[in-house]
Amino acid sequence: MSNIQPLCVTYLRSFIRKALTRGLSAQVDHQASSSSHEPNKQLKKTTNACRQRWQIHAASGGYGRKAIAQTAKLIALTSLLFTASSGAATAATIYNDIPAPIPPNVPSLGYQATQTAQFGDLIQFAGTNRALKTVTVVMSDWAQAKDYSPPSAAGPGVTACPVSSACTASGFSHPLTLNLYNVDNTVPATPAPGTLIATLTQTSAIPWRPAADPTCPGGTAWRASDNNCYSGFAFTVTFNFSAMGITLPNQVIYGLAYNTQTWGAAPVGLPGPYESLNFGLNSTAPPAVGTRPFPDSAYWNTSTAGNYSDGGTGGTGTFRRDTGWTPFSGAVSFDTIDPSAPTAMPTLSEWALVLLAMLLLGFGALRMQGRP
Repeated sequence: MSNIQPLCVTYLRSFIRKALTRGLSAQVDHQASSSSHEPNKQLKKTTNACRQRWQIHAASGGYGRKAIAQTAKLIALTSLLFTASSGAATAATIYNDIPAPIPPNVPSLGYQATQTAQFGDLIQFAGTNRALKTVTVVMSDWAQAKDYSPPSAAGPGVTACPVSSACTASGFSHPLTLNLYNVDNTVPATPAPGTLIATLTQTSAIPWRPAADPTCPGGTAWRASDNNCYSGFAFTVTFNFSAMGITLPNQVIYGLAYNTQTWGAAPVGLPGPYESLNFGLNSTAPPAVGTRPFPDSAYWNTSTAGNYSDGGTGGTGTFRRDTGWTPFSGAVSFDTIDPSAPTAMPTLSEWALVLLAMLLLGFGALRMQGRP
């Protein structure tokens, strides 16, 4: 029986105390980011030294087998925690057609106003990473809070907010669907949406457009911090595909779909703020990342023949190619994640892991007191 206070527990505890002191000081000095990986390197050296010291001491009969096994597990666990905490997945933007910075408002396509069910584009991705993580879409909302209220409070000039919209003081909710299609190049000059790669529907939070400023022309627009007046308010919605394991081809046709009062796959049938919700467009420059192989084109499902450049001869109410869209394009971006990169532990910071390791080591040392 040995009264064991393991050398490695003491050794690591001393390191942890110093590391925490350095980390807290760095945070106060706002320099933590520049030294965030230093503890990992030092701890690896410490655990390696620990293993060597344990091997030497154990060979001389200094510790029992159980003590060696228990402490070795604790040391390995500490190393594992720090290895996991330091891993960071590599993300990459493979397409970006969102103006930077996003202005107070952008040109947009109103789905209710243009009898639209879905709108999108054919795009070409940059790089080689195709493991889809997220797609971000710019929207423009023209609805004001003052125009909508709970059904019991509706009155002259105020529309009752549908229960499904869950109107609050800050905005409303509405389901949006993003569809990703393969490109059907049967007719190379006029690519068409092919098989569906993935679809994701989510109920998104839509912020109200700011209240009207009477000093703006007409008195109905709002005045932004740039001192210009706008009728809509630009914001982004992000669709997270990371759990779906989607590998993209080099080109896709994407389409954003949602229902309004009288249009969409399943019209709501009631007036509501979604009638003033628009898909944001970019008209300032070509995509910053990736390309649009057909820059004058878009893909559109509208029920009005005259909206199409061909006057509807190619059909209406179907998601198909349209032309005459220069200089407008959907304001979207696609981000990927490298599946081969180590995944960071999402809820524990490095210093939280240090504390956890210290607690485990301390607990293990107490349990090993006096054990053979």
